[in-house]
Amino acid sequence: MDPEPPSPPPAMTRAEWGLILVLVAIQFTHIVDFVIIMPLGERLMDELSLTEPQFGRIMTAYAWAAGLASLASSFVVDRFDRRAVLLTMYGGFAVSTLLCGLAPNYALLLASRTLAGAFGGVAAVTLMTIIGDVFPSAKRGRATGAVMSAFAVASVVGLPIGLALAGTFGRGAPFLALAGLSALVWAVGWLRVPPVRGHLGAPRSGRLAEFAAVVREPNHLRAFAFTFFLVIGTFTVGSFAAPYLCSWNGWGEWELLVIYFVSGLCTLVAMSYTGRLTDRLPRRPLYVGLAAVALTLAVVTSHLPPGPLWVATVVLTLFTVFASARSVPAQAILLGAAAPRVRGAFLSVNTAVQHLGVGVAPLVAGSLTGRDAAGHLTGFGLVGLVSAGTGAVSLVLVWLVRPAAEDAATVVEPQHTATEREPEPKPTAV
Repeated sequence: MDPEPPSPPPAMTRAEWGLILVLVAIQFTHIVDFVIIMPLGERLMDELSLTEPQFGRIMTAYAWAAGLASLASSFVVDRFDRRAVLLTMYGGFAVSTLLCGLAPNYALLLASRTLAGAFGGVAAVTLMTIIGDVFPSAKRGRATGAVMSAFAVASVVGLPIGLALAGTFGRGAPFLALAGLSALVWAVGWLRVPPVRGHLGAPRSGRLAEFAAVVREPNHLRAFAFTFFLVIGTFTVGSFAAPYLCSWNGWGEWELLVIYFVSGLCTLVAMSYTGRLTDRLPRRPLYVGLAAVALTLAVVTSHLPPGPLWVATVVLTLFTVFASARSVPAQAILLGAAAPRVRGAFLSVNTAVQHLGVGVAPLVAGSLTGRDAAGHLTGFGLVGLVSAGTGAVSLVLVWLVRPAAEDAATVVEPQHTATEREPEPKPTAV
């Protein structure tokens, strides 16, 4: 079992909060870049004369590229300073996003989205690895909750601003603005993210041997399975909730904007609170409680009859809040499942598994749904049952993921090793 966090947990230092804010900003730009393509679909198809299959490939290219790049990086990521990897990958992400804004046709936009997914995916993995290395177990819940709140901020702030820019200046404006913001965040990160090199002191074998050891480790395999079922349990319902509600209620973009704004705002508050709970309560029971509510709400959401907007907003907000909140203790558990010397490789493979789940979930949901003669989406109730079933599997798997014997947060100064811990790590400007 994990060593449970003390109550009350140790306070965060000013330097630690400064590092978290930089990581939140990096995650925010990455998430906005990932999700902004969906509401821009109609505009992109019109301005670039794209077909529906072409737009579908542009959407999926990002996720698949992120997953494959994360998997490939697992062979080498633990052999470099985490700071160097993060800034290199994030710099590539910023340039790729700029190219997305300048792309004049389908081929170049597809290539740019693929590059953005590859660089952004590895940057996101490295970001979480830094949390696992720098922050001791008793602080990881708050650090993880803060970084994961970037998803909610992207919904509340990023998407409306991006859509407003596209409506005023054209399809490329959101990407150009995001590239400029990413460049600014990169500069702040260069100044504020400290070297993280404690893992470099561990003995190394060949790259293939290390990779094989990571993917053969039974505890890692249980963690990968836990991640896969967690993702499937969320994205089966999440990927088709909007089409279901629109088809049965005759809603459009305005109603969806209300739903996503409210759910994003509530999730933002909930993630911060869940982060604090994760550092105060036993993490597995906390995950089970949150996930049990989430899988119940998945069934409720998928069987929601036509009705007023406020009812759908409340139900979908509750589902989003609990589905997102359960990811905080889950991520804190996963960060401790691998030894520091292979944490980067483990999280890289785990991220590839996440993207596999993100790619599989809509396919599963799509195979179970259809349209009736009136154009209503049918079969969504069955999707909710699949979501609840896969979520229930994760309730069992979470008890099988064990903490690594060597799990201890590294300190940020390069002269220390991965097995040492200081209570007050102080990131230094470089």
